[in-house]
Amino acid sequence: MDRDRLERLLRRVAAGELAPAAAAEEIATLPLAAGRELLLDTHRQLRTGFPEAIFAAGKTPDQVAEAFARLAEAHDRVLATRAGEEHAAAVTAAVPGAEFDPVARTLSWRAAPPGPARGRVAVVAAGTSDLPAAAEAARTLELMDVAVERHEDVGVAGLHRLLGRLEQLRRAEVLIVCAGMEGALPSVVGGLVRTPVVAVPTGIGYGASFGGLAALLAMLNSCAPGVAVVNIDNGFGAAMVAGRIVQAVGGQDPGAIP
Repeated sequence: MDRDRLERLLRRVAAGELAPAAAAEEIATLPLAAGRELLLDTHRQLRTGFPEAIFAAGKTPDQVAEAFARLAEAHDRVLATRAGEEHAAAVTAAVPGAEFDPVARTLSWRAAPPGPARGRVAVVAAGTSDLPAAAEAARTLELMDVAVERHEDVGVAGLHRLLGRLEQLRRAEVLIVCAGMEGALPSVVGGLVRTPVVAVPTGIGYGASFGGLAALLAMLNSCAPGVAVVNIDNGFGAAMVAGRIVQAVGGQDPGAIP
């Protein structure tokens, strides 16, 4: 259930079109949707502003498809992350209109076209190898109806590439910066802009990068103020942080995100 659906239900009660007991019964049956091997939280959007997302890795295609379909019954948008081709085939067969992004590894669906975009978040990728995390963040933000600007291949090895985008980056309300290797890019960006920077370490690099641990520790030890760090490759988590900041900056109730 989302806020709009709850308000419509309450308006029907206020107008005398629905008995309070019937409304209470409908609300009581909505918080959870049970399946064969799942128990979905269908009130998360009402509480936090965004529906429960499906983490597809480790789940079978049938499990992901069932969860996706059940969430589509309860919400106006659904997101699955870390999805593969087999997940995509099962979900698109179960939910017509679901879209698969092979770079972001996401499956997304909307019941209706997106509303007007709010705010502006810049999603910055140090290199092409960092695009999966950056694309996951961008796809999540777009499903939250947040305007996204993508800046790709602007790592510190060629600093002029970043400086050439500086005017655009400074216009964003929040920046998500994805980098692997030594993870230096968020610190550099954090020293150039006045808005919050959400750093995403990626598991990209040679052996001593330890699958992104080197970048994670570098970002946690950033000397630039205003840099917050999420877990390795967690583009979804970065987008949720940035989206909530945008809502707060715009004076919106975070629970009002459609």
